[in-house]
Amino acid sequence: MAANQERNFYREAAALLSAARAATLATVTAAGLPHAALVTPALDAGGEPVLLLSDLAAHTRNLRANPACALLVSGAAVDANPQTAPRLLLSGVAWIVDDAAARARFLLAHPYAGQYAGFGDFNLWRVRVSDAHYVGGFAAASRLRIAALQHEINRIFENTSG
Repeated sequence: MAANQERNFYREAAALLSAARAATLATVTAAGLPHAALVTPALDAGGEPVLLLSDLAAHTRNLRANPACALLVSGAAVDANPQTAPRLLLSGVAWIVDDAAARARFLLAHPYAGQYAGFGDFNLWRVRVSDAHYVGGFAAASRLRIAALQHEINRIFENTSG
């Protein structure tokens, strides 16, 4: 317990999210069933996740009907027990944005996406996070305040851009 009190879960979660190149996107189908898909997140200048999604994908159709979603970002386990892996669950709503700066940040994180980012059926979606839950490994978890998490993300951006 004392070791967890010394840890900075905000810093750990922000570092995990900033470095994430893959995540699981959870959406709700028209029938009310959960649907999970692999996506490639990036962060916009405000520290919010952005996703480049095809209109052909089931998760995109789900978001158009119901923008509620969750993103699960996982890190590497420290040993054979997968529960030692850090993970961050972000819940919120998503919508399409026309944001050239966010698109540029996405393509910086995922340069291979430049091959299809201009296709007419691809749109940039921003996730407005309303809840965050971080698990820093086995028996180390905390609900995070969104403003404090975004503050840590911005600190990471400042340290890497200067």
